[in-house]
Amino acid sequence: MTAAFGDPDEASGPQSSPTWATAYWATGPGKGELRGEEAHGTPPTSRQGEDVLVQTLYSGLSRGTEALVHHGRVPHSEHDRMRAPFQNGDFPFPVKYGYMAVGRVAKGPERLIGRTVFCLHPHQDVFCVPSNAVTEIPDGIPALRAVLAANMETAINVLWDGRPSLGDRITVIGAGVVGLLVGYLAARIPGTDVTIVDIQESRAEVARALGIAFRVGDPLTAPASDLVIHTSSSPTGLASALKAAGPEARIVEASWYGNREVKVELGGAFHSQRLQLRSSQVGTIPPHQAPRWDHSRRLELALRLLADDRLDALISSVDPFEQIVHRIPERLAAAETLCAAFAYPATPSSLP
Repeated sequence: MTAAFGDPDEASGPQSSPTWATAYWATGPGKGELRGEEAHGTPPTSRQGEDVLVQTLYSGLSRGTEALVHHGRVPHSEHDRMRAPFQNGDFPFPVKYGYMAVGRVAKGPERLIGRTVFCLHPHQDVFCVPSNAVTEIPDGIPALRAVLAANMETAINVLWDGRPSLGDRITVIGAGVVGLLVGYLAARIPGTDVTIVDIQESRAEVARALGIAFRVGDPLTAPASDLVIHTSSSPTGLASALKAAGPEARIVEASWYGNREVKVELGGAFHSQRLQLRSSQVGTIPPHQAPRWDHSRRLELALRLLADDRLDALISSVDPFEQIVHRIPERLAAAETLCAAFAYPATPSSLP
């Protein structure tokens, strides 16, 4: 199959030759490899002028979800729902997975040529997708920081589910990228008192740089919260979230555990306090927002919200794409990892 430029049904001249790409594939628990392939999208389109060829500048590793993918922990029941937009292969393995890519448009509609764009695409040096699958990055936002757009979308969705109010006391348990972004956004709501809790004291510096109060370990020494958001992917963290909530407070569970069983303590004060436990998942826009918002509008908002130099602190490492096979296991295993990014060659061998 050739890259999707030009309509094969039109006799307007010869079709362009295939563009070859190098992509990262997870091939077994904790294992991966680089593979060569044609740079077409999934599914490719054939209508002239509707596709773009993107030269990747950076891709980001979504540590929580991609750790589950790379260790084969996606439950069979979620194999279809967990598919990334341009995923190739099937869970558990081999699979080409990822959704945090930033690149420059090399071919496509003239209005997009040379523009820097974000796409929900796996780790790959050059790719072809429909033009409506890329979103232009606003001027002034560095390409590297823009890899955080998918995480920012998740944070937006979490807060939509949490429905914080002016002056709320908000506790975020888990200072990973999503937790830090949730705290960062919540702290911008007038009058809120936001604290982020994590067992790693090393996260304190990043949290405070983002304007968020930080507490190590136990949130129960703080006053009861109006809203608690759990992002630590730890059953212990979820138990702490339930205990930190005040009467009739809402607890938003933003962690995803894959195929792990998680014990939830619904005894004690859960019923007498009339607590609300709600799940949040970025794939679906909350019902009270859905009549006015779609995924494109939400992504555009996420990119605009990245216009803050302090957010660069969430990029914990930048490695050459050529080293991705070795670096992904290392970055997923390292406790200090926030967002691990990969930098791509200025001119892939597949492009002139």
